[in-house]
Amino acid sequence: MRLAVVGAGGRMGRMLIKAIAETEGCRLVGAIAREGSAHLGHDAGILAGIGLLEVNVTDDPLPVFAQADGILDFTAPAATRTYAALAAQARIVHVIGTTGLQDEDFEKLEAAARHARIVQSGNMSLGVNLLAGLVRKVAATLGDDFDIEILEMHHRMKVDAPSGTALLLGEAAAQGRNVSLKEHSVRMRDGHTGARKAGDIGFATLRGGTVVGDHTVMFAGAGERLELSHRAEDRSIFARGAVRAALWAFDKKPGYYSMADVLGLE
Repeated sequence: MRLAVVGAGGRMGRMLIKAIAETEGCRLVGAIAREGSAHLGHDAGILAGIGLLEVNVTDDPLPVFAQADGILDFTAPAATRTYAALAAQARIVHVIGTTGLQDEDFEKLEAAARHARIVQSGNMSLGVNLLAGLVRKVAATLGDDFDIEILEMHHRMKVDAPSGTALLLGEAAAQGRNVSLKEHSVRMRDGHTGARKAGDIGFATLRGGTVVGDHTVMFAGAGERLELSHRAEDRSIFARGAVRAALWAFDKKPGYYSMADVLGLE
């Protein structure tokens, strides 16, 4: 499978390039960086620290998309919307690990999925997506007798909160209860808040240091508490998951897929 990486100059972009090189059944055919990037013209393999690949970084996505079977995208919402439209035109796979997406972004992605094969997740880790499946099951089993709180911590440089992973887990909990996360989500508590409402799904956000990503879903009942946790120790887990998602989607019909589809959890 011929894969391209957008945001190739970033930390995740370099990890994606390395993951492609290490995975049987795919090869890198393009690397895209933003206009004006200091990495333009550099060899993608040298940039990723794995040696010469003879694929130079460019800021022109059109010729890259024309020769690729899929792209891997951990950029920013505005860039992801643009790449989704191009992936739809090229009718290729678009794996999206971008976080901070809003309702209007998802609308654009759903429109693009009429022609592209989009795999989108707030976290590409295989372990996190298995955790989401467990959260969905536990939430359905325990019901409203248990309060749900989601605690996440990331490095000091992370710009969005709650994390995409926390929202992924919150959505899994809401699905287990058959409710809307938007209507039951509590993102902030400050001052005299009153008692906790039954059915709320609470989020707590911590930032500091170099933490890759820690997530815990707490089910707190009367006299007992169940905690399900995942700790990311290396960002390469996200890159490996993204490559696996691309290979899975290669022969699928156009549509909007998740990592739960990739893992056969749906």
